[in-house]
Amino acid sequence: MNTRIILASSAIILAAIGIGLMFIPEETLMYLNIGASKPLLLILQLLGGLYFGFAMLNWMSQWSLIGGIYNKPVSVANFAQFFIGGLALLKEVLSNSEIPHVFWLLAAIYTVYAVIFGLLFYGLIPVKTGQK
Repeated sequence: MNTRIILASSAIILAAIGIGLMFIPEETLMYLNIGASKPLLLILQLLGGLYFGFAMLNWMSQWSLIGGIYNKPVSVANFAQFFIGGLALLKEVLSNSEIPHVFWLLAAIYTVYAVIFGLLFYGLIPVKTGQK
């Protein structure tokens, strides 16, 4: 499996979420029908920074060999983030029929990346970079 594609695509998705949370937190809360408060806006902006930081980690690591014994911190961090986020999102979308449809999409994306990074972390799929 080409880890460059996995890391670059996850970086783009995480960066988009992070930039959205950093720069349009009020609009995000309005879309989700949640009242905005200063502490909640601050938390969303901090969360956006975390997403953007993860995106930069993946973007900068895309030319490195990831999986098995190679770059274990990158693979375990991504696996943990997508696995925990995926479980939380799946739990919510399956128990709450009123939730906005964007959460279904996020749950699907998180689940796919959790499986991929889990397989990479445990060395169950062969890895290669996009290098020649």
